[in-house]
Amino acid sequence: MSTNSKLKISILKISLFFLPLIIGTSSGFLSMSGDRSWYLNLNKPSFNPPGWIFGPVWTILYLLMGYALIKIYENDHLKNTKKGLNLFGIQMFFNFMWSLVFFKWHLIDVAFVNIIILWILIILNILYLSQIKKSYSWLFVPYLLWVSFASVLNGTLWYLNS
Repeated sequence: MSTNSKLKISILKISLFFLPLIIGTSSGFLSMSGDRSWYLNLNKPSFNPPGWIFGPVWTILYLLMGYALIKIYENDHLKNTKKGLNLFGIQMFFNFMWSLVFFKWHLIDVAFVNIIILWILIILNILYLSQIKKSYSWLFVPYLLWVSFASVLNGTLWYLNS
């Protein structure tokens, strides 16, 4: 393999690694353009985390997703690598949309449906990654745990504010 080919592959892997972080950050910025006081005025449960925790948690989760995306891309022993990339893309779409639906458009009920679909897609990604290598599926477990918590929080916010 030539040096030029190795460089192209390295640049692609770096891009894949940071892609989920870029998508997630974009969603966050787009959803912040709405009415910020709306969220502050919601009735919240006692287990609602402080706002500062979300940035560091999501950064770590997006970087883990980026590493998993590289592993999906590198996968050459499964015939359905395209399926894995599509599944990852669909999951990222629902991840991206949740912030907009919840924070920008204030549709707590629709956001709840969105996050349940996201949760199912995360499970499917875990199953897919385990076909490549069992240890890769663990890259999505923190994401699943966080989205599970976020699902309960979203559902509780919906209940408290309906």
